Amino acid sequence: MNTLGKTLGGALLALSAAFSGAMASANEFRLGLITPPPHIWTRAAEAFGADLAAQSGGRHSVTVFPAQQLGNEAEMLQQLQTGALDMAFMTVAEVSNRAPDFGAFYAPFLANDISHAGRILRSDTAVGMLAQLPAEVGVVGVGYGMAGLRQIVTRGDVTSAADLAGLKIRITPFEPNLDFYRALGAAPTPMPLPDVYDALANGQVDAIDMDAELIWLLHYYDHADTIIQSNHMMFPMVGLVSARVWATLSEEDRAMIGTLMAQHVDSTIDSYIGHEQGWLDQIEGTGKTYLRVGPEFFGDAVAQWNAIWETRSSMLGALREVAAATAE
Repeated sequence: MNTLGKTLGGALLALSAAFSGAMASANEFRLGLITPPPHIWTRAAEAFGADLAAQSGGRHSVTVFPAQQLGNEAEMLQQLQTGALDMAFMTVAEVSNRAPDFGAFYAPFLANDISHAGRILRSDTAVGMLAQLPAEVGVVGVGYGMAGLRQIVTRGDVTSAADLAGLKIRITPFEPNLDFYRALGAAPTPMPLPDVYDALANGQVDAIDMDAELIWLLHYYDHADTIIQSNHMMFPMVGLVSARVWATLSEEDRAMIGTLMAQHVDSTIDSYIGHEQGWLDQIEGTGKTYLRVGPEFFGDAVAQWNAIWETRSSMLGALREVAAATAE
């Protein structure tokens, strides 16, 4: 068993001990996501459900609700906390709104590239952070996945970060992202995924912060003038089970569900590593102005972000050490 497997196994055993005494029973679980049906996360959730049904001999089933059918992530997290929702594949962004240590994953340029991001998420340090979640958030985290690194799509011409000042930039609403764009002098504008295409088309927003998969597959480039390949943040996902639901499961079922879910969220890391460059190449091939930039493009915004989050997350230093140790 590899280091990741040992760490996850130990974490799941500890969680099982903490919620001991439940009896095995049949369950029809509901799993929520914000991503659309074709998305890698949604396909991983469906594969997890199929494997759980097979391994449990049909005792357990999972119905997947993609595309915010059960609400946005804040609403789904509240449902997980009350036990109204059983499971979710959720951005670590939403978790970081309640457990600030997780904001450290969004340190600008923490990861050098998509493969490096995967190594950080598979580290013992990252996996060990999941132990905070039952007490702090009311959920059990079984493992990480991710989306691609973040890029910027703009309606107008952009040649420097100064051109981003004052622009309404669609973001996922969480503090690390808000702080980054505020440091740039932009106007970060939270907006759910289903609204993004039309908002960019009609000028409701001037730009979007997005991963390459959705820029390409959902045609966000249609109404863009400039694509900035910045790779400025990683974007982790976490597989979650309601702690209230977890408490009703037998130790055998916790181990089965935890192991299978961890495998399927982890599989998204390999999917993005394999597809990221292809999506970027196709986006560049659309003929839009295409910039490749690094940390220097953003001026002192990176330093401003670091100054803020060094006081908010106790894990920022530890994750930087992991990043340094896993860089190639």
